Amino acid sequence: MTTGIAQALDMDPEPAGSSGMRVLLVEDEPKVARFIERGLREERFTVDVAEDGEAGFALALAHDYDLVVLDANLPRRDGFSVLAGLRAQGLRTRVLMLTARRSVEDRVRGLEGGADDYLTKPFAFAELLARLRVLLRRGGDEEPIRLAVGDLEMDLRARRVLRGGEAVVLTPKEFAVLEY
Repeated sequence: MTTGIAQALDMDPEPAGSSGMRVLLVEDEPKVARFIERGLREERFTVDVAEDGEAGFALALAHDYDLVVLDANLPRRDGFSVLAGLRAQGLRTRVLMLTARRSVEDRVRGLEGGADDYLTKPFAFAELLARLRVLLRRGGDEEPIRLAVGDLEMDLRARRVLRGGEAVVLTPKEFAVLEY
């Protein structure tokens, strides 16, 4: 497992015989991290592991990953903050939040914050793998997260509109027409 940002940034290139799919696992529970890492490697994924939010954030920005599996309860920087930071940096890598936080509010917070999927612990590895494969099938042809024309900005994920830096309140239908 990766123990520090400096060591993590000097990782070896993809091992021979891998599927070519590179996953960043950001998980602070060693047993859970080893379980997921071992399972993904058996499925021929290349896996990098970060044990805290700061290391995960740095790795996600430094390398091209096909997927990020992100816990919410992390030391040094929680998963929601990591996700917000990645999306603010324009990173469009698919993110699956994998966490013990199972309230509706937490799930909504994760999904509206930019996660592509949200799975709660405990989980079956087969379900995690299926969800990751679904995210991979979606490919990279996703529409942009933000649209901008002049002083008008639309955040498609958060479904927010700004004009000249001021929030514009729209009905769902008005938002859809403006997006079109």
